[in-house]
Amino acid sequence: MKKTLAGLGKLNKFIAISLPVLLSIFLVRMESLAHRELSPPECRVKKWDIPVSFTQKQKAPLIERLPVTCCQNDRSCLDEVIYGEISEKKALMSAIARSLQYLQTANAAAAYQNYPVARITRDRVFKSLKRFRELLLTTNSATELHQAIEREFVLYQSIGKDTKGSVLFTAYYEPLYAASRVPTPEYRYPVYRLPPDLNSWTKPHPTRLELEGADGLQAVKGKLRGLELFWFRDRLEPYLAQIEGSARLQLPDGTQTAIGYAGNNAYNYKSLGRELANDGKLPLEGMTMPIILDYFQKYPQELNIYIPRDRSFVFFQENHGEPAQGSINVPLTAERSIATDKSLMPPGALALIRASIPFPNPTGKMEERIVSRYVLDQDTGGAIKGAGRVDYFLGTGKLAGDRAGVTVSNGQLFYLLLKSKN
Repeated sequence: MKKTLAGLGKLNKFIAISLPVLLSIFLVRMESLAHRELSPPECRVKKWDIPVSFTQKQKAPLIERLPVTCCQNDRSCLDEVIYGEISEKKALMSAIARSLQYLQTANAAAAYQNYPVARITRDRVFKSLKRFRELLLTTNSATELHQAIEREFVLYQSIGKDTKGSVLFTAYYEPLYAASRVPTPEYRYPVYRLPPDLNSWTKPHPTRLELEGADGLQAVKGKLRGLELFWFRDRLEPYLAQIEGSARLQLPDGTQTAIGYAGNNAYNYKSLGRELANDGKLPLEGMTMPIILDYFQKYPQELNIYIPRDRSFVFFQENHGEPAQGSINVPLTAERSIATDKSLMPPGALALIRASIPFPNPTGKMEERIVSRYVLDQDTGGAIKGAGRVDYFLGTGKLAGDRAGVTVSNGQLFYLLLKSKN
């Protein structure tokens, strides 16, 4: 969100990948037996990889190819939920409308002026979205929609992190925290407004440690004095809000508001998870957000050691309860917005993601399913770099956070564009 939820948003990362997402790319992905039966290996993987006939010497981050023909009985190939629940189709339509709105702005014109992939233009992205919306309204099933896409669209597949199309998926969300507009003995740890004179600060800017002190309570002595925006009860919560780039706040009087990204002090993010692993406090493999939180619950004094190691610092603005905003300045939609590296990927464009995503079962336990989802590319993030990274927005609150905390898998990313008339 211009980093709002993400601009820093996926600074959203504890381990150079993500917090609250799984911090280790080595975690073995689990798949439900039902989906394994429906999706034999050649359907789940091979058909979705970049065909070997394509040269990998080209430098473009996206490669044009025809849509993938679904294997028989492979339900994971189709985005069936948009035809099963009215709310799902409504959410996707809303996300499309927001991208169409963005694509008509001067910011979009500027973003596409020097876009690095030939033939991907703002006009083509706009027309493709409009046509997809028409098909979404006139088709009666996911199969019918997929068949229409095969006839009318081509895919531009991300070359991924290996030039074969493998993309690392993590997820992010908007946390909900208790906070106060005034400091009290209970609410002691602040987040801050953007300093009005930030551009005149000498460079390099002060680090996190220099701005707020090791304990997060010393800013009153320096440049941030008087810029306090809200106060939190826990030392870790304002820091996690900075990682996510936004937060929804529950105030003592029962009302809610929200804060979003407003700027930063221009340092690269350093993840707590990586630092804990480097110091031998926790193993890197299998590290998750719950494991990190459990560690700091046992050793809260160590927050004052590890948080200051991250020199980056995020400033906020109050959004008065508005939805979390993406980097293209439109509200994000749960399950339908993604964040990518906007120096490479087309902002506002329609995409198809295919990855293993966790869902709660009736007992509340998370189970992973390989799914295909139509999404809109509406955000970016400090830890989302290169063609091999996608962050998937899962919404607001605890369940979204629980799911984000165990989302890490390799999948594929495609952009849908109408076939060129040339």
